[in-house]
Amino acid sequence: MNETSTGDVAEAAAVVVAEATGNWRRASIAGAAIGVVAAGAAAGVALERLTVGRGIRKKARLALDASGPYGALRGTPGRAFADDGTTLYYEVDETEPDVAAPRRRRLFGRKAPAPVTVVFSHGYCLSQDSWHFQRAALRGLVRTVHWDQRSHGRSGRSAAAAAGGAPVSIDQLGRDLKAVIDAAAPDGPLVLVGHSMGGMTMMALAADYPELVRERVVAAAFVGTSSGKLGEVNYGLPVAGVNAIRRVLPGVLRALGSQAELVERGRRATADLFAGLIKRYSFSSKDLDPAVARFAERMIESTPIDVVAEFYPAFAEHDKTEALAVFQGLPVLVLAGDKDLVTPSAHSEAIADLLREVEPAAELVIVPDAGHLVMLEHPEAVTDRLADLLVRAGAVPPAATVGRYGSTAQPGG
Repeated sequence: MNETSTGDVAEAAAVVVAEATGNWRRASIAGAAIGVVAAGAAAGVALERLTVGRGIRKKARLALDASGPYGALRGTPGRAFADDGTTLYYEVDETEPDVAAPRRRRLFGRKAPAPVTVVFSHGYCLSQDSWHFQRAALRGLVRTVHWDQRSHGRSGRSAAAAAGGAPVSIDQLGRDLKAVIDAAAPDGPLVLVGHSMGGMTMMALAADYPELVRERVVAAAFVGTSSGKLGEVNYGLPVAGVNAIRRVLPGVLRALGSQAELVERGRRATADLFAGLIKRYSFSSKDLDPAVARFAERMIESTPIDVVAEFYPAFAEHDKTEALAVFQGLPVLVLAGDKDLVTPSAHSEAIADLLREVEPAAELVIVPDAGHLVMLEHPEAVTDRLADLLVRAGAVPPAATVGRYGSTAQPGG
């Protein structure tokens, strides 16, 4: 009962910052700002923190790590190479043997049309495994490509950023996606699906390679993402708190990134703090499966602090509203959680409004009681709408049965 107050959480955050920066004045400012965020996180998990000891919580996390099935799906591995030489890891899930293939060969000869490929792009501090439920549902039904953004998952580090050069840009991620498409799906129709930073990556692809989108993309899905103005997001905080964070966070992250080894030890020591923050800014449902929550924690925890620092500046600069016009006229799904604090649903509404200017109109879906990681929190809603999009695009037949995608609700919840 003596380890979990909001003040303790803020103090722990300040200590981590102080140790990493060696600057106690900056630490006190950052600690106060982080404390505002921590207050919201602590409010949501206070009862658990007060009644369950740290040792028990640690054992529970280890048990979930050992038993959780999420993120275990694997496909045929491949590697693409970005224009700066960074290795990009991807996996392909092929369709099951098609009984119609012999007939297609008779009709088209050896130049039978390539199958539709659905390319999934994940968000910041996540990996391709964040699409676990959708991947499980679509396996064998349609050809899919899942890839890890640079410096995430199994992909290589961004060499220039790691050497202290320019931070990673969203434009670079768009070029990375082009490299993955060239390697994993060099021909045939494409469906692009992106969550958060992954949706921004799709917009950057359209900005730099509009002819690729116009010639090959037959549908697109933007999940919990934004085309710009992320600097105006308040993350559910009061004005004073969010302004304080905006002032100090870029400098603090740079300092933390320069002391990555020390900070990683601090992250492990304050695991409860980060678990509360992750839950607050990822989910909304009260009956979320603890194994799913822990799965999200593992993905985010596995992103090194220097990578977090390298990518963060890109979001303030992100503005790809004009690039969305390239997707006009295509079947498009725009989906978000109604309680998303990271990329609020108003940003999805703005995307849908622009795409509705040309028929066919984009479908806008706002999922109730859902946070930023809506595809993990409410997989049935996301997968159903995605399956409908694939039917509209002709990627799967209307009579196809989408596989099981499970539920994140606890038994009896």
